[in-house]
Amino acid sequence: MSTTATTTKAKTFEEGKSQTFGERYETKDLITFDENAVYGDWRDEFHKNGCVVIKNVITPEKAQYYADKQIQWLKNFDLGFDEKDPSTWTADHLPVSFKGGMYFLYGSAHEKMSWEARMEPAVRDIFAKLWGTNELICSFDGMNISMPKRTDVQWSPWPHCDQNPRRKGMQAVQGLLNYSPNGENDGGLILMKGSAKLFNEFFAEKRDSADHEDAPRRSWSSWTCSSSARRTSSGSKTAAASSSRSTTRTRTRADWSLFAVEPGDFVLWDSRTMHYAKFPEGDQIRNVQYICMTPRQFADEEALKAKKWCFENYVGTTHWPHCNVRSAAEKPMRNGELCPKYRTEPFEKPEVTDDMLRLAGIKPY
Repeated sequence: MSTTATTTKAKTFEEGKSQTFGERYETKDLITFDENAVYGDWRDEFHKNGCVVIKNVITPEKAQYYADKQIQWLKNFDLGFDEKDPSTWTADHLPVSFKGGMYFLYGSAHEKMSWEARMEPAVRDIFAKLWGTNELICSFDGMNISMPKRTDVQWSPWPHCDQNPRRKGMQAVQGLLNYSPNGENDGGLILMKGSAKLFNEFFAEKRDSADHEDAPRRSWSSWTCSSSARRTSSGSKTAAASSSRSTTRTRTRADWSLFAVEPGDFVLWDSRTMHYAKFPEGDQIRNVQYICMTPRQFADEEALKAKKWCFENYVGTTHWPHCNVRSAAEKPMRNGELCPKYRTEPFEKPEVTDDMLRLAGIKPY
């Protein structure tokens, strides 16, 4: 990976500034699925509920390898973090994160372990089966390493979906590869089963994103594609169902579920699905890698050039692989100042292969 500059048709990349490239707002599914098709595998549940857990995608031993790599990544910052000492599970001993455990900066999206996870054959096979092609490109997503029982982090539900209401149909499908036991008290992903099919209905009425500490800045709406339901302090189901008369139907036709998963399991969800992250309350550290892939054929020249620049400069993106490529170029701030541990390259760089370059969207298939 070099640090050469890349210019798209409309914009030039600016160092330290987050920008969006390849903006598109489609009005129908990327591909047409036969609603009567019976696949005989996880796709049946996915197309019914908009989300599914796929068991044993990698072995427990391989999951432990990735979990250990993530823990070592935290230790590499030399801030005194010790996974065996809960007193070090605080912001002072950890790199800067979002939501108390989501890491996108410091070159983390391009760590060797992140690319190894994306390139797991069984992971790629999931998206190949879903989209009906092996010619896929991936996002440069981050990871989640959440410590339980943190006293320096305030948490409350923020039900939202990661697709802009102007974009219709199934445009992206998000995923996470789970590395640690993740039961009821271990935090994790809360998904509203069936809500993807209610996406158009829910946003048929004009609504604003809820005022929540985790909501992205309004200027980011074009890349996050995130529009939250209004919430109340009484709980997530009420929060997602209390915005207007139309959401009463959402409440009766879709249900919130905590997806308990084991090491090596993969969670897949349509980006129209309402969801939020629950903070761990037990004793188990949560270890996750976020992964998303879509067919290369849906990316235009501007999006591919943006991906090339991000890849060459170790910059992460959001979960959109083929459009609305937003470079996560913000710098981590600690106590109002640039984090002294700020870095722009991974601790452990991946070995770049032609296969990786194709998955990154740099080389054609």
